[in-house]
Amino acid sequence: MSRISRGLRNRNPGNIRRGNFRYKGECAASSDREFREFEAIEWGYRAMFVVLHTYAAKHGCHTIRSMIARYAPSCENNTENYIRRVCRRTHLSEDRQIDTLDREAMVPLVAAMSEVENGVCASHKEVLGGWQLFFADFGTM
Repeated sequence: MSRISRGLRNRNPGNIRRGNFRYKGECAASSDREFREFEAIEWGYRAMFVVLHTYAAKHGCHTIRSMIARYAPSCENNTENYIRRVCRRTHLSEDRQIDTLDREAMVPLVAAMSEVENGVCASHKEVLGGWQLFFADFGTM
């Protein structure tokens, strides 16, 4: 019998923790005290794109290494293993400069991060749906 991961159960494939603001598509009431819940998994993927875009814009995180080091800090994760797994899955270098508005780089990156977070391959269709929601808001900047 397989168990669905917490991230997928919450439609939060990035396991984004609760905070002081709400993302688009985030449930107003959450049964999870630690992690956000979204109305649909595409909204959860959108939130991952928003987080990584914010890391680049506000914190200067422009590489896979710097993004993941901030996203999955070593105080909570095996960050080096996380980076290796994402790089192996995406076939990208950890020091590759990433443009967060580049679909060809971001969709595989977020899919690989979701796989690390949840232990199962991400649905390309769902990740792409999240990208479209993200890009509708951020793509014309």
